[in-house]
Formats: sequence, C-alpha cells, structure tokens
Amino acid sequence: MPAPSTFRDLRVWQDAMTLTEEIYRATAEFPKHELYGLTSQMRRAAVSVPSNIAEGKGRHSAPDFVRFLFHARGSLLELQTQVLLAGRLQYLSEEKCVGLGECSDGVGRGLNALINRFNAGRPND
Repeated sequence: MPAPSTFRDLRVWQDAMTLTEEIYRATAEFPKHELYGLTSQMRRAAVSVPSNIAEGKGRHSAPDFVRFLFHARGSLLELQTQVLLAGRLQYLSEEKCVGLGECSDGVGRGLNALINRFNAGRPND
C-alpha cells in the first residue's frame, strides 16, 4: 500500500480532527466563566494535535515529521489531563469523559504507531 500523500490521508489526522470537533461541542456547554480558562485551553490543545500532524507531514523529512508527531502527542496528553479535570469539576458527564478518553486514546495509539514506524531501526539519541 502506498504511503499517504497528504496529511488529510493520514488516519490519525482524521481521528484527531474528529476529537477536536467533539471537544468543541463538549466545551460549548461549559460555564461562561470558563470561556477564557479551561474552555480555551482545551480547544487550543485539541486544535494543536491535528495541526502538528499536518505541519510535520508538510516538512517532507522523517525526522521533522517525528518531531511534530511528538508535539502532537504532548498536546494530546495535555488535552487528556484537561478532560479529566473537566470531569472532576463536573463540567462533563462521566459518560462524556469516557467517550472523549476513548477517542483520545485512539489518537494516541495512532501517533505512537507512526512515531514507532519512523523511528524503527534508528539509534536512540
């Protein structure tokens, strides 16, 4: 199977976009006083995931792509923490937290698979 030609062809980017949409929908229900706090942080972290995947894919070098995949993974971990916090604050239902957690775990697995694919056979620095 040929390698994906653009970032839009990457399954992990598609899944990250779906997660971002879900975060926007979920945070629309947050209290208004969180608009510039947790709502904004979660949205920025969510947008950062597919954005970093796309930017890395556009660099046309494997080391650069991997570096941006690590940035995407960092943003994803930040987002996962924020989802847990939103659940603790009862801004999200337990069901919504579980759903967002499952979606973000899938994105994480996709990022890890791509990182491992490009790092296979490379010495650890």
